[in-house]
Amino acid sequence: MADAEFTWHVPVHHPAFAGHFPGQPIVPGVVLLDLALLFAQQHLDQFASGWQVRQAKFLSPCGPGDELVFAFSGGSGGVLTFTVRSAGRTMASGSLLPPHR
Repeated sequence: MADAEFTWHVPVHHPAFAGHFPGQPIVPGVVLLDLALLFAQQHLDQFASGWQVRQAKFLSPCGPGDELVFAFSGGSGGVLTFTVRSAGRTMASGSLLPPHR
C-alpha cells in the first residue's frame, strides 16, 4: 500500500507535446520525473534542492488526457520509491533520495 498518492491529468495541449512527438504525442520521461520530485517534496514537506533520482524506468507511454496516479512508499535508508500508473498499467517506476538535512 502506498504512503501517499497524487493524481495528475495530462493536459491535452501540454507544451512538451510539440516536440515529443508530432503526430503521436507522449509525455517525456523528464516531465514524469519532474512531477515525481514535486509530489515527493509535497509528501515529505521537503522543498529543498539536492534530491537525487536513484533509479527510473519508463515502461509504457502516456499521452494527452491520461490520468496518472503517482504512488509513493518509504524505503530503506530514506529512499522513496514511486510508481506512475494509468488505466491499470504501470507507466513508470523508480526511487528518489531526499536531500540530507
